Amino acid sequence: MDIRIKTTDFEMTDAIAKYLDERIAHIEKLLGTDAGQARCEVEIGRDAGRPRHGANIFFAEFTLIRPGMDYLRATNRSESINGAIDDAKAELEMQFKNTKRVSRRIARKAGATIKRLLRRG
Repeated sequence: MDIRIKTTDFEMTDAIAKYLDERIAHIEKLLGTDAGQARCEVEIGRDAGRPRHGANIFFAEFTLIRPGMDYLRATNRSESINGAIDDAKAELEMQFKNTKRVSRRIARKAGATIKRLLRRG
């Protein structure tokens, strides 16, 4: 998987880089065989639009691009960078599972329709 990481108003430390790599590895595991063709763009940093001393000052944004499919995007803000990364990853996983469930349901309905048409013929 092609991984692109961007930081905004934020200095990436080794501990945060390792933490982020573990979360991206989990997303890569969900993709399975499609992981080689997918691209994951990650942006983390400090939120400039809000007061810097407010509650939610860190943000994480994941964009998952798979060829031939819609891309998935998850954004979250939190008090800590680790919390923002975790919440955005969880949202991306939920979106991925929902799209997988919908495509499976459509395939099953299409198969049932074809079977019903063949019985009539």
